[in-house]
Amino acid sequence: MKYFTKEVKLALTVCVAIVLLFILINFLKGINIFTSSNTYYVRFKHIAGLVVSNPVYANGYAVGIVRDIDYDYSRTDNVVVTIELDNEMKVPAGTCAELESELMGGVKMNLILGGNPLHHLTVGDTINGDLHVGAMNRLESMIPAVEQILPRLDSILANLNRLTADPALQQTLRNTAELTANLQETSVAFNSMMKADIPQLLRKANSIGQNMETLSGNLARIDVDGTIQKVGTTLDGVQQLTNNLSSTTSLLNTKLNSRDNTLGLFLNDRGVYDNMNSTMKHADSLMIDLKSHPKRYVHFSIFGRKDK
Repeated sequence: MKYFTKEVKLALTVCVAIVLLFILINFLKGINIFTSSNTYYVRFKHIAGLVVSNPVYANGYAVGIVRDIDYDYSRTDNVVVTIELDNEMKVPAGTCAELESELMGGVKMNLILGGNPLHHLTVGDTINGDLHVGAMNRLESMIPAVEQILPRLDSILANLNRLTADPALQQTLRNTAELTANLQETSVAFNSMMKADIPQLLRKANSIGQNMETLSGNLARIDVDGTIQKVGTTLDGVQQLTNNLSSTTSLLNTKLNSRDNTLGLFLNDRGVYDNMNSTMKHADSLMIDLKSHPKRYVHFSIFGRKDK
């Protein structure tokens, strides 16, 4: 026990503290020194802010961490990243790595596993890596275009403010609101009409259809041939009547144009017309003279007629 002096105890305490500090630092970095792991190397042209202790994912699951980052001075366009994967993780041949920028500014490494699960990479092999063109990368490429749009956006906003302050726009909005209210009232009226009137119209249409069906049945029972024969007989009678009327008209016309009867003489003799005309003139003169000198023809007295 004489060997455990104060100096030895102090040295042991310092060593234990250093070991615990080393374990704590690695734990904070996400490195578990008590578990075995396999080391692989990934070669990138650009690591886009990748740092040591960043997690490595495969199919969205953390399978390892970034252990070290070295710059290959022999090739100025390559950065070698040392990664440690779980001991159970088998890396298929043809696997590659991608760096994806996260929304909060971090960078994570994704392993795109190869399609041949029967052939695996040997521990210590080098994997090719590249940058993943995601939403953040596309957003960065859009920044110059957005910077060019911003001045135009200011003018557009100014024009929009002038447009919204225009009284005509407010009047248009009020008119639109009134039109919407009118359309709503019309829709309500139309719905009420559809509920009240349409069923009645359908019932009437059904009744008309039944009547038409009855009528068609009655028409089907009519003796069409007999009716056509009767119509033919009626038409023959009408034709005979027409012939009789035609002969009668011809006879009457002949009698009117002939002078062997009284009516023919009256209509065709010029002398009869002249005599009637002369008689009418004399009768007219007599009536005029009667109106002018009635005493010549009629004498009326209370005391009787006086002899002239």
